[in-house]
Amino acid sequence: MEIKPLADRVLILPSPAEEVTVAGIIIPDSAKEKPLKGTVVATGQGTKDEEMVLKKDDTVIYGKFAGTEIEFEGVKYLIMRQSDVLAVIG
Repeated sequence: MEIKPLADRVLILPSPAEEVTVAGIIIPDSAKEKPLKGTVVATGQGTKDEEMVLKKDDTVIYGKFAGTEIEFEGVKYLIMRQSDVLAVIG
């Protein structure tokens, strides 16, 4: 089974949050910064008004509060509109 976004939406696998230690203290997951970078896993077809320019395996940067977090088969993804993606890396 797979997830197929509709219209101008993209499915993104967020990069893992970096584990930071400060003087031997490990910061808990709840205090870590939400990652703002991820990899496009799937894309919709676009709409008649907006062509889909993102493609699978693009590494992207998105806004801090962009998208909706979903969990599918034990993996957490973000699904968002293409317009919520700020840039493609590389």
